[in-house]
Formats: sequence, C-alpha cells, structure tokens
Amino acid sequence: MPKQVVTGAMLKCSFGVAPSIFAATPKMVKSGFMDAGNIMDNKPMVNIPPFGMCSAPTNPAVAAATAAAMGVLTPQPCIPVFPAPWVPGSPTVPVVNFPALNNTSCLNCAYLGIVSIVNPGQMTHDIP
Repeated sequence: MPKQVVTGAMLKCSFGVAPSIFAATPKMVKSGFMDAGNIMDNKPMVNIPPFGMCSAPTNPAVAAATAAAMGVLTPQPCIPVFPAPWVPGSPTVPVVNFPALNNTSCLNCAYLGIVSIVNPGQMTHDIP
C-alpha cells in the first residue's frame, strides 16, 4: 500500500543530477507530525527545489549550451517548470479538498523530466 508523502520527502528527477527535498504547503493536516502533501503541491522553488543541474535536451538553456559546445551535451542549472499537478494521488483521501500525495505519484516537468518520490518522508501512514 502506498505511503503518504509529507514535508521532508526525497525527490528525484530523471534529468536532474541531485535529489531534492519536498516541502508541502502548510496545512492543518499532518501525517507523522509533518505537513501532508496533496497533488497541488507542485510549485517550483516553493514545494520543489531545483535538482542541481539539468541535462534535458529539451531545456532551452541546455540546448543553447550544447549548441555552443558543438553538440557536446552541456548540463545547465535546473529551473523546474511544472504545468500540471502530481498524478495520480489518492482520490479517496482528501487533503484540503485535493487528493493526498502518495509515494507512487509522479510529476512531469515541461522539459520532459519525470519527478518521482524516493522516500515519502514518513513510514507509518499508508493510504489507498
């Protein structure tokens, strides 16, 4: 059964070089004494810090640096862009009117990176 995701969860991006730490928007809903996340906690720099360097060839900064290096892939600082919420979440467990975030949820970056949850931040609360 999936685990509920809270502030402190560890995230990874398929094109990032370093992990990132999730920060749920403060709510009155807690899990394991930490703020519980929902699918709308997808704001770059607020809920999800950068993943170090980005190597996505669809990132305009990476594409420009790679072109300047005569085709040699040149990673650039990660500045994530998330056009949609986390999917799928747990629709039967609402957290402030939106589905709760669980450790099987993923988030798509506009540059085609996929953000996944490595560690949910707590190990005691399962949600369907």
